[in-house]
Amino acid sequence: MRVCGPFSVESLSPHRVLSTADENQDGTVSEQEGRKQQDFATMILDNLRKAGVQNTRKGERLTFNRLDPYAGAWLHAAGEYTDAAGKTRRVAVSIGPEHGTVGPQQVKEAAKEAVQGVGYDMLAICGFAFDPHVAEEVKRYGKLTVLPTKMNPDLAMGDELLKKTGAGNLFMVFGEPDVEIRPVGADPRVRPEEGQPQGAAPTREQIVVEIKGVDVYDPTTGQIRNSSTDDIACWFIDTDYNGESFFVRHAYFTGAAQDGEGPYDKLKRALRAEIDEAAWSSLYTTVSRPFAKPETGKIAVKVINHYGDEVLKVFEV
Repeated sequence: MRVCGPFSVESLSPHRVLSTADENQDGTVSEQEGRKQQDFATMILDNLRKAGVQNTRKGERLTFNRLDPYAGAWLHAAGEYTDAAGKTRRVAVSIGPEHGTVGPQQVKEAAKEAVQGVGYDMLAICGFAFDPHVAEEVKRYGKLTVLPTKMNPDLAMGDELLKKTGAGNLFMVFGEPDVEIRPVGADPRVRPEEGQPQGAAPTREQIVVEIKGVDVYDPTTGQIRNSSTDDIACWFIDTDYNGESFFVRHAYFTGAAQDGEGPYDKLKRALRAEIDEAAWSSLYTTVSRPFAKPETGKIAVKVINHYGDEVLKVFEV
């Protein structure tokens, strides 16, 4: 019984994106088009002001004391918040495109603007999707904390529909995955990939990937701590990442058991079919099946939590 499609293709366009306000795509933005773009930024700031920024833990929400529009080149708002120690901190906000991906260029330019003058303690980069290279770019600015903040797609529904969904989980901070990559011979639990003639050596060295959890950032204290795989709903591997498009070549599912049941026991019952337990356990795991080292020299790991937030990280192997 087929549960999903035969394959999945996810991509991030490497090409230049025109301003989302430029409806006729003539390279210029009219006054009317500019007002429409401004309405999007105003809507985002209104909801950010009300909802704040949170991670996957209750009680760790970053609440703004003040958040006002800011007419900067890359910064769209500035304000203040009180950290867990009771100290008032300055925060700047940069909003990504309404229809597009936040890239490292926006992070770089917004950070340069945020450290000028008196400067800010934190820079929140809000976007619906992030380029995988953003994760490395945000680490380069010393005392300035750069916080990639994923905006819930519900924000694109419009104010009327958004009022019915509430303000929960609109702006989420999702940390980096804690991943270990090692050769097959270093892990006694993993056998070489099937399909090789008995006694024959693989054409290329084989490796396995283990997901150990996701680093959780507490926006109220600025601390980063490790988290278990219980917060991970599923994770995917592109075993030959080309730097542009992410292809799901391996898919695995995790998550803590609730009420004595694993997270996919109900699905197995709903299928009403014979379940190959060995095949099922190979999907419900934190250690991947072995695969050959990629010709591109890169793999990509995508992790999705129970809220639907995702993070993509690229590794050189």
